[in-house]
Amino acid sequence: MTTRSDSLDHPFVWVIIQLLNIETSVELSQDTVRDLTLLEEIEQDPDINQAALAVQLGVAVGTVNWHLKRLIEKGAIKVKRATRRKLRYIITSEGLALRARLTLDFVQQSFKLYRLMRSRAQAIIPQIKEAGFHAVKIQASGDAEDVIRLTCLEHQISVLDDGPIPVIKMQGLKLLLIMPDKVDA
Repeated sequence: MTTRSDSLDHPFVWVIIQLLNIETSVELSQDTVRDLTLLEEIEQDPDINQAALAVQLGVAVGTVNWHLKRLIEKGAIKVKRATRRKLRYIITSEGLALRARLTLDFVQQSFKLYRLMRSRAQAIIPQIKEAGFHAVKIQASGDAEDVIRLTCLEHQISVLDDGPIPVIKMQGLKLLLIMPDKVDA
């Protein structure tokens, strides 16, 4: 959809609105996440240098350079020389649209992973209760551990660090339930 703004106060402006397909969930690659991070960092500080971007991403400067060249080829960013040795990165309207799409994809993928982890934790809980346990130990890290912990607590399953209790162990995206040798719950 294209609209035109004719205002005496503003010059002639064309606004292009592209509908987003929010039903599609895209698996985000490491390159996609890096592109999103680069666009966000450049938007916050157009004078940021490649070395600082490399530190933010935890990659080599050459990797940042490669990503920047790709974003320039896509028309997402422009480069202008600020001084003889300093470049300034400018996000184009295409870059803003790309950042919005990548952000939406990232949020959708995050919710998809959250729902997956939560449903897998919920599937394990009846087995824990049937075995007569009211506590577990969790072997996972980061956000996945938080999702598993909250799901257990929601079902009145305590999360402890030690004892002869079942262990919920995360391997990849799978959750394994490891029962203790002794049933001293």
